[in-house]
Amino acid sequence: MSFTKSDIFKKLEIIGVQDNKELDIGYTALLLANLDLPDKSPSNYHDVLASIGSDLAIASSGVENLSDQVAVLSNILYEKHGFHGDKETYYDPKNANLMSVIDRRKGLPVALGIIAIHAGRSQGWEISGVNFPGHFLLRLEKLGDYALIDPFEKGRIVDEEDLRKIFFRTHGQTMPEHFNVIQLLSDRNVLVRLQNNIKIQALGAGNKERAIEILQSINLITPFNLEFLSELAVLEASRGHINSAVGRLERFIELNPNKRDVSKIKDLKEKLNRNLN
Repeated sequence: MSFTKSDIFKKLEIIGVQDNKELDIGYTALLLANLDLPDKSPSNYHDVLASIGSDLAIASSGVENLSDQVAVLSNILYEKHGFHGDKETYYDPKNANLMSVIDRRKGLPVALGIIAIHAGRSQGWEISGVNFPGHFLLRLEKLGDYALIDPFEKGRIVDEEDLRKIFFRTHGQTMPEHFNVIQLLSDRNVLVRLQNNIKIQALGAGNKERAIEILQSINLITPFNLEFLSELAVLEASRGHINSAVGRLERFIELNPNKRDVSKIKDLKEKLNRNLN
């Protein structure tokens, strides 16, 4: 069964107003991917995710400790199903589209991480994204113990020395002694991170219309995010879509109870209105 763009927008709007930290992350990522690949049937990709979950269920039967869970997840996702991090064409936008990632069996850390999260949760595992600077990681927890996992490197466990290397590679300086490594991401923010990769690539290529499309999808799943809403409105206005930008800001003002956010958006609306008039 295929969805129209309108169908997908409606489904993402519903997800956007859900008041929960955990979403059906695989399903939502496929909706976002389907916006770019409307001729693809989502059911085929749901079947792949279900197959990964089924294989993980069989392989993890009787597994009781954390390290064995990590090993089983790595084996199923990276060995049996053949996923891997795309080091050769890392910045290819396909690496952030879950349908393309499933087709090509390679992608960005956050895209591979979404598949791992979806698979792990299908078994009732406690698994979430981690916002480590410069590199998306996963946190798998069991009975109060946890492991940090690198989804880009076949799900291997990351130790403190690895973290220090990643931090140095990203910032060019030593990681502070008391740095808060475990900054868990909500599922919504994991999906935003996925889409933001595509937006950054579009802006880098000077394709503002494409960036607007991606920001619209981000706005659907996180409608009260001030930063992305403002960026979208400003970009729309820069492309001559001022009425659309102002209307978007007016809807935000109408629906958002946060007075501080509303005040900032009103200021931006006034600036755009001056350009309109």
